[in-house]
Amino acid sequence: MPREIRKRGKKHKKAKLPEGQTQEREDPPPNGSGEPSWIVSVREAEDIHPEAPFGYVDPDVKAYFRTVDEQIQSWQEARIQPMNEDGDLDPNEEKQVFFVAALSEMSGKEKQLATDPDCSVILERMAYSMNDFVLRVLMDRLNGSFEVLFKHRFASHVCQTLLSVAADTISREVKNIYPDVSPSKDNGELRTLTQLVLDLCEEVGPGFNSLITDPFASHVLRSLLLLLCPTALPEDSARNSVRSKKSMSWKTKQGQMKSVFSDDKGKGMYSSTASVPGSFREASDQFLRILRDGLDANEVRALAASKVASPVLSLVLEIEADHGSASTSDSLMDRVLVGMITTYLEEPTASIEPSDYVVTLLRDPTSSHLLETLVSRCPEEVFRMLWSTYFDGKLARLALHPVANFVVAKAVERQDSEQLGNTLEELKSSWSKLISKFKSSRTGVLRTLIDRSRTLGTHQKDVCEAVLTGVGISSSESSDNLVSCLLSMKSLEEYQATPTSEAMPVKDHKKHGRKGQADDQREPKIQGALILQSLLRLDEPHCSIVIDSISSFSVEEVLRIAQNATSSRVLDVLFESPSVSFKAKRRFVMSLIGHYHSLADDRIGSRIADRCWAFADPYLREKIARSLIPFEQFLVASFYGKFFARSLNLYLLQRRPDEWRTLQSHNKTSAATSTQQSLSSPAPSHPTPPAVPTTLKKSSKRRDTSEDEIDTVFKAVLGNKAQKAAVGRVSVHRAQRSTDKHMSEVLGAIRVAPSGESSRAKRRKVK
Repeated sequence: MPREIRKRGKKHKKAKLPEGQTQEREDPPPNGSGEPSWIVSVREAEDIHPEAPFGYVDPDVKAYFRTVDEQIQSWQEARIQPMNEDGDLDPNEEKQVFFVAALSEMSGKEKQLATDPDCSVILERMAYSMNDFVLRVLMDRLNGSFEVLFKHRFASHVCQTLLSVAADTISREVKNIYPDVSPSKDNGELRTLTQLVLDLCEEVGPGFNSLITDPFASHVLRSLLLLLCPTALPEDSARNSVRSKKSMSWKTKQGQMKSVFSDDKGKGMYSSTASVPGSFREASDQFLRILRDGLDANEVRALAASKVASPVLSLVLEIEADHGSASTSDSLMDRVLVGMITTYLEEPTASIEPSDYVVTLLRDPTSSHLLETLVSRCPEEVFRMLWSTYFDGKLARLALHPVANFVVAKAVERQDSEQLGNTLEELKSSWSKLISKFKSSRTGVLRTLIDRSRTLGTHQKDVCEAVLTGVGISSSESSDNLVSCLLSMKSLEEYQATPTSEAMPVKDHKKHGRKGQADDQREPKIQGALILQSLLRLDEPHCSIVIDSISSFSVEEVLRIAQNATSSRVLDVLFESPSVSFKAKRRFVMSLIGHYHSLADDRIGSRIADRCWAFADPYLREKIARSLIPFEQFLVASFYGKFFARSLNLYLLQRRPDEWRTLQSHNKTSAATSTQQSLSSPAPSHPTPPAVPTTLKKSSKRRDTSEDEIDTVFKAVLGNKAQKAAVGRVSVHRAQRSTDKHMSEVLGAIRVAPSGESSRAKRRKVK
């Protein structure tokens, strides 16, 4: 035997058979379908591999879609500007050709791509760039398999993305805006996206109660319910309720997901003003009936303790309250409240015994979110019973509880003036514990009381006294240390006992970062800054306790507050709050004159400097600008200060003060006009730039006449090229030919000059 054919390993000898017998070939036993056992049917393969219920994606197809993903990401980040054959900038045309090729390759493989761990993200990214027709085709291809896709680990996110981008298409279909589709006899009639969503609801309806507790289908059901009833939640709450923090963090790592053709794709999902047909309300009511008929009261209450089902149940209660059916007997809200609504309907003056179940909801980290929904959406009469039964008389303990304090804060948002006064009286002995004992997570009740008093316009003096009592300052003492104590979340005694050396200098806190700031006992806390912002929004003279405290600071202390990411928000509200007087804002801006160069030389402080500059009138701007003339080179050399120096335009102030004043007056007027227009109407898609003052136009013309011919020619050439590149529709070859023509004219003019003299030298001789 040749050496190259020999095998490694030990050679086994065949067993010898008795004489007269021959070895016969045995066929493997059949597998029940008349085929050998080594042939596995497709259905058995799907049962063996539940992670790929529709089969695996071919490796070549997966490699192709990886290139598709890279191309889409590059377009989304605006790194590539495709060009057509003529050299004209035509991004949409090449993108459309590229997408048609990708969609053609995807045809027939939609379910496999949706369940693939790598291609599912690519399909999500492509969904944002699909038009109405392609989205309808994709939803139609997935129809009939949504219940399986909802339960899949990767396909569930694809379904959620499709439902999010479908909101814009459905809004257009409600307005009878449909894409032009050529009829096809082979494929039949393509259903509208509205009808496809209704068919999806009919498909997942029978298994809705089991999908609520599925870890992968739960978040898809929330997106589906929000699509059916967009008015159930505000826009910000809707975005936070659809995806968990872990899911949002993972999606952020995947890069930008937006349309490569327009920036508005998928933005209508969480809008409370989105247009939906009336059939969607009937579909959402059908889900409520399925949940109410399929589960009894104990099973509904058991969903509140599940981390998976509790967010869906909370959204269902929001929809039930939005439809006005929560105040009926045996509703889902009545079941969770252990029959409180039924008791009120039968006897409004009856007193009920506290339920152990609701008491458990108060202190459970998962179920407390559901109780917040109940407190905010239950009928007004039921809320009074709920408050008197579970909150009244127990606030001293509940307000200090790490979980229950959030529910109490949500309940305070619905209090009337009488209930607010009783709450302030009951918590009188707990203010110091809320501020000094718990540094970060127990101030929600106090902040909500301040906001509620501002909304009602009552008890504002009482909440101010509560804050002063919490930091250990009596009403007869000066409130100069109020801001310092609240920012550090310490009482006055503790703050004064803290060594001053532990507080970092103005410029040193930037170098240490969070690790260096962790040892600083006077480092501003977020909760203290939020309380100060709420106090600044109170009516006069109640907001003056914060203003007087800031006015008593030295310039170094103000700079330290302005250059901190947390405490600088207090100064933002000082300018934004309408209750703060103009005189107080002007006094604060003038107190920083002579120190704006130090303020602007910081990442956070430069933003406060811009706010001061935007607030100042032309006279005050001139005082600020003239105080910065000696520090002009310092600002230009600063990494952050150079941006502030551009708005000052110190060169024009020193050379032509009248033009500088005219420019500042015009900028101030245009800024006020644009702000007023933005408050009254939405901003236009392409705002027009502000007009240049006539004095500046004249001076620019006078300077243009002094330019020589060569500079003018080159400026015209480069200007045309820049303009054509910006428009994106002018041929590059034509621009190159015009450039060559101008260059030849310039070179010809130079050759004509005698004895090697240029045209510039000739003009000097003439002059």
